[in-house]
Amino acid sequence: MPRPRKKRRREMKRLPRNLTTLPEFDRQAWPEGLVTRRQLRELGLSPGGHGPVAVLRCKACAYRPDQSCIHPTRAWLYNVELARPKRTPTLAQEWALDRAMAARSTCPECRRRYYFCLPLRTQGVCDACDKGYEPSPDTYMPSAAPVVDQLAA
Repeated sequence: MPRPRKKRRREMKRLPRNLTTLPEFDRQAWPEGLVTRRQLRELGLSPGGHGPVAVLRCKACAYRPDQSCIHPTRAWLYNVELARPKRTPTLAQEWALDRAMAARSTCPECRRRYYFCLPLRTQGVCDACDKGYEPSPDTYMPSAAPVVDQLAA
């Protein structure tokens, strides 16, 4: 039986703040005109091909002003003046996305379109078809097209 491995504590990399890197600001102390990516999205803007102009330091680094923040909780700050409006998809792109989502959420056996993606790779059909029960009507979309009998009578 192999011995359990000892967990090694990762050493914290301490990088001194350098004047050649992006400027860093603490939370609630950055200048006007700089926003995070999430704030850009709320304003209906995108970075527009421009990179970040500053770094928003995490809460843990607020007491170490001489060291650079390397934590994953840091955020990038973008200039609002360089941002562009978000692109809107064309009608053909929206139709293509709707068809792709319909393919992922439609059962090939019962032809119901659900409000969620189905496990088609592993299961192949919806849970109702796989387990043999009737699904509740609030889980799938009612069919918009009327069912037409195509009997050759």
